[in-house]
Amino acid sequence: MAEVKIMVGGRQYSVHCRDGEEPRLQQLAGMMSDRVNQVKTGSPGLTEVRQLLFAGLLLADTLAEQQARPAPVTPAPAPTPPPPAPEPVDETETLATLARLAERVEALGDSLAAQLASA
Repeated sequence: MAEVKIMVGGRQYSVHCRDGEEPRLQQLAGMMSDRVNQVKTGSPGLTEVRQLLFAGLLLADTLAEQQARPAPVTPAPAPTPPPPAPEPVDETETLATLARLAERVEALGDSLAAQLASA
């Protein structure tokens, strides 16, 4: 387990994390420190605890806004064309292909319905 020293709001903190997560922790501390500095500028005279509280609320607000945005709808990849059917056409294979296509269409419909419901 690694120990990382981070700076938030001009104060140094020692924090433990898993090995290899140090850069991510430094990045997150930087985000938190930016918000603390924003709070200090906007509301001078707040205690350190209140600065951290409001910084956390600003970050939570940003996260909530991002979660409220609908996910971009990405088109489904174009289906690959089936190989040419041998002559004569086997009805069993054709029915199986049609069943697979119907399942894909239903899955796309369910996906779109879920995205619209969460929007």
